[in-house]
Amino acid sequence: MRTAYSVETVRTAERRLMARLPEGALMQRAAAGLAASCADLLGRVYGSRVVLLVGSGDNGGDALYAGARLARRGAGVTAVPLSPERTHPGGLAALLRAGGRTALGPAEELIERADLVVDGIVGIGGKGGLRPEAARLAEAAERSRAAVVAVDLPSGVDPDTGQVRGPAIRADLTVTFGTHKPGLLIDPARDHAGTVRLIDIGLELPEEPDVEALQHADVARLLPLPGPESDKYRRGVVGVAAGSARYPGAAVLAVAGALHGGAGAVRYVGPAGDAVLARYPETLVSDRGPAKAGRVQAWVVGPGAGDDAATVAEVLEADVPILIDADGLRLAERETVRARTAPTLMTPHAGEAAALLGVSREEVESARLTSARELASRYRATVLLKGSTTLVTDARGPARANATGTSWLATAGSGDVLSGLAGSLLAAGLAPLDAGSVAAYLHGLAGRYASDGAPVGAQDVARAIVRAWRDVRD
Repeated sequence: MRTAYSVETVRTAERRLMARLPEGALMQRAAAGLAASCADLLGRVYGSRVVLLVGSGDNGGDALYAGARLARRGAGVTAVPLSPERTHPGGLAALLRAGGRTALGPAEELIERADLVVDGIVGIGGKGGLRPEAARLAEAAERSRAAVVAVDLPSGVDPDTGQVRGPAIRADLTVTFGTHKPGLLIDPARDHAGTVRLIDIGLELPEEPDVEALQHADVARLLPLPGPESDKYRRGVVGVAAGSARYPGAAVLAVAGALHGGAGAVRYVGPAGDAVLARYPETLVSDRGPAKAGRVQAWVVGPGAGDDAATVAEVLEADVPILIDADGLRLAERETVRARTAPTLMTPHAGEAAALLGVSREEVESARLTSARELASRYRATVLLKGSTTLVTDARGPARANATGTSWLATAGSGDVLSGLAGSLLAAGLAPLDAGSVAAYLHGLAGRYASDGAPVGAQDVARAIVRAWRDVRD
């Protein structure tokens, strides 16, 4: 599992470690890892042209000391100090001793000719976008053919929230120290980070992070596995209340996700029963409403429901975990959701989250973590905020970020499949945070496998869940 910690936590851990180490030792550890990462990216260090964009803080010092190491290996290293009077003195002296130099001509021309640009402008203390001079250099780096390496995180992004409030560096590689920062796992900042390489510098961190990202082994431990005595009820029965005369396909796709999600059986309630049975005859179909559909361990409600507020309200009364998606999010009364004693998982995209919060979609997309936590707090629910990085949070412990998907998943019906899959995992006994996280992970992998770089439909994604499941288990 990848874990990320806030700036405050990281700085506390750094102070404790520096108190036990010789002066400058921590910066040398960081610089050594940074220089090695730059060398790996360059392939051949000798004769390469490296430009360091150097800010006034320790981030700039890391870049200078790493540049000195590259210069000793034969690279031509030039530093571009943004505040020459406040440049890290020890780092600058080390670079000059190693044969590096400071910029004499226009920095844009140096960047244009460079093989590698190292972003040491702003460290974890940065909050807003870059200032005009730094923004100009960031634009030059993006236009150039040079590979761009960010020191700790791309300058101009918010390390705690992933927000990007103005111009920011776009890196090919980010070399981060001690731990991931939340912004490296959350869009839009994640998109600026490129590949992320973590360098261990010996920080001692708390057990509970601010943000975490599951990996294959974590998901494998959470996947429900039937035992010798399992039957369909022990494996979990999920109810799906979805679809309408106008949107029968939403019901079919939600059932598809549920059937591939590990539940022992799927009960469907709604007006699309004929369409569901035609595609999935193993589904248990009822036309008597959720309360009389039979035994279930969890409900999925809302995909394609149109204006069927009565069915949504009936499902909300059930004393089992429920997942609310799509039209269900619009129809569910907030106070009813807050009053529930059984777990609730809400799965909005940015537009739906914006409507529930009373803000613009742009505000949600620029502050995804803050928005998801606020929504979870308002509804006393677990929230899965869909997007290029899916966030799952219950506003109490660590949020979970998932980036296994592909942009081809932005297709009609994909979210219905995700809802059915997550509902199936709820029925199997997973807690909402785990069910949402595992479903997002598998759904993202399934999208990649089904697409393989080409357009994909929601039914293709549903069929590929089995392959994703096997891949994780193996």
